[in-house]
Amino acid sequence: MLDTQISILLVDDHAVVRAGYRHLLETQGGFRQVLEAENAQEAYAVCQKELPGLVICDISMPEPVGLSLIQRILGRWPEAKILMFTMHNSIELARACMEAGAKGYVTKSSRPEVLLRAIGEVLAGRTFISADLSRLMALSRLRDNRNGLDELSSREFEVLCLLVAGQSTEQIAELLFLSAKTIHNIHYQIKKKLQVSNDIELTKLAIGWGLTSPSIL
Repeated sequence: MLDTQISILLVDDHAVVRAGYRHLLETQGGFRQVLEAENAQEAYAVCQKELPGLVICDISMPEPVGLSLIQRILGRWPEAKILMFTMHNSIELARACMEAGAKGYVTKSSRPEVLLRAIGEVLAGRTFISADLSRLMALSRLRDNRNGLDELSSREFEVLCLLVAGQSTEQIAELLFLSAKTIHNIHYQIKKKLQVSNDIELTKLAIGWGLTSPSIL
């Protein structure tokens, strides 16, 4: 369960975008306070007054860009938690942000519940990368040894990661706001596409792909 007593800072240069996600966080996340900043300078000034529990930051903003803001905030407050939320579905940008100290990277094409789940993971001290991007990362690592992974949709890949992390069908359904029957059907399709007959084979395959890393769950 999310700690609703913390404050969150949204950093994005589009007022309409900030308003939309602020509404989401206030109504579905129930956070105590959702602050806003339209650029890196404003964001840093907010942090100087009182460091938010979480900074949700876009990358493409007026100079300095989001990547520089990560480095500036963590250079002053090493304990700060930063989640990148951006339109850029880029492996290179995601890696650069994580290496700079961000704890999460979510694309704006993700569903609202993915952002909420990412917030919960980062606040709990874990890392999170949205399934659409983590799938591309896995494929880039595998190169020619994909064995069907490239046939999985982003939703199927997301369920696969949760399955190998030990989540039950019911738990996955709750996390993804789907029915248990839907998760069961997705589970079946995953095994069919990957040509495995049981969960033991599925887990071995996933381990071989490196999908048990917490950064992609």
